[in-house]
Formats: sequence, C-alpha cells, structure tokens
Amino acid sequence: MSIPLETVRHIARLANLEFAGEELEVFARQLNSILLYIEKLDELETQNVQPTSHVTEMRQAFREDLVAPSLEVSEALANAPESKDGHFAVPKVIG
Repeated sequence: MSIPLETVRHIARLANLEFAGEELEVFARQLNSILLYIEKLDELETQNVQPTSHVTEMRQAFREDLVAPSLEVSEALANAPESKDGHFAVPKVIG
C-alpha cells in the first residue's frame, strides 16, 4: 500500500499544517514506511497469544484507601481570600 502525495497534502490541510513540496515528499515516504511495517506485523501469527494491556506483569501500585482525619474547616479556609458560612466564596461568573 502506498500513500499518494495528494493524500499527504490533504491530511496536512485537515490538520491546518503547511509544508513545502520537499517536506510533503519526506512525509509521504515516512508514512509509506510505517504502513509497510504495519503490513509486516499483520503477517505475525497471533491466534494463540493472550491479549494483554502491558508487556510486563503489573501490580496495583496504589496505596490502600484508608479513612484518615481531614482538615478542620477553619484550617482549610485559613488562606482563602474570602469565605462565607464555612465555604470558599468566589465571584459570580454566570449572569
């Protein structure tokens, strides 16, 4: 499969990119080599290969979800420019 130069030009136009003629030719060659590589990968026998999301075995690296005391309201609001009734006060942005 080969990508014509006009297709590369069209893709560049869709992405709002402008390239000189030589650059388009380079991109066309690069896209063609990528497609050739993908065609090679399609030749691999993967019928008996289990699907994976990672190439190495992964374990959850997250800590346990433990209940812990949180900040007091007065502590949380200590650096707030404005507060009202125990909440952060922000300027109205919707008319």
